[in-house]
Amino acid sequence: MAFAEKTAAPSTGVGLYSKFALAGAVCCSITHGSLTPVDVVKTRIQLDPATYNRGMIGGFKQVVQNEGAGALLTGVGPTFAGYFLQGAFKFGGYEFFKQQSINLVGLETATQYRTGVYLASSAAAEFFADIALCPLEATRIRLVSEPTYASGLVSGFSKMLKSEGIGAFYAGFGPICLKQIPYTMAKFVVYEKVAETVFSVYPKKEMSNGMQTVTNLGSGLIAGFAAAIVSQPADTMLSKINKTKGLPGEGTTSRLIKIGKELGLRGSYGGIGARLFMVGTLTAFQFAIYGDVKKMLGATGGVEISK
Repeated sequence: MAFAEKTAAPSTGVGLYSKFALAGAVCCSITHGSLTPVDVVKTRIQLDPATYNRGMIGGFKQVVQNEGAGALLTGVGPTFAGYFLQGAFKFGGYEFFKQQSINLVGLETATQYRTGVYLASSAAAEFFADIALCPLEATRIRLVSEPTYASGLVSGFSKMLKSEGIGAFYAGFGPICLKQIPYTMAKFVVYEKVAETVFSVYPKKEMSNGMQTVTNLGSGLIAGFAAAIVSQPADTMLSKINKTKGLPGEGTTSRLIKIGKELGLRGSYGGIGARLFMVGTLTAFQFAIYGDVKKMLGATGGVEISK
């Protein structure tokens, strides 16, 4: 007796966006976590450029010589946890807000003005992602800047909460938004545009899964370079403001102004070489992993608005 083969219905609504969110969480936590050593060196260059003045490779050697190889994994716990949450909100939110834009103005208008849709959707998604990321990023930077501060994520988080209050976790919320929102806007719009150009020459439906992954890697690499350059000044300020707590009565805005004056344009791009390498690499792999995980989860119900 023969039975008809059943095929799973495509996900919609909450089920679909939860898959987008999970794929985003996986791709961001894996890529950021694996590049923790690069981020440690980049942060040291930003916080102490007089000492760490030999570039990325020289910075690696200095950290290992001074503190041992284990120091390169400082902050790996909050990095994994923070970017798992951030990735869920960023990628899941981007798909959600893109769909809401389509619902609001219609598919034809959204397609015509798709660059605006990409920018608005990525900005909205990143704002909510930063609310989730900020406390863990503050903990990570404190652990990297003060190696003896705590032994890891839980102890560092608890110590900051107990000694400085919840406000300490959000002292860098302004800088993290100034960094992450332009970063994410550049990241998604450049990725979408590069991928759109590739798929206009080599139609996506005719590509093998392997070639689609390669396209995601290449598009993500270019998007990562653009995002790193746009967001570097705010990234440096974020590292500076989270290095130590402010003076009594000193507000976040006054601290940012003071830090900006001290850094200048040249100083704000300290560590740009390490960050270009880090962001370019992680963004390339993020989009490759995101695309592959979506396929594994059957998250095929997203709406494409590229021509």
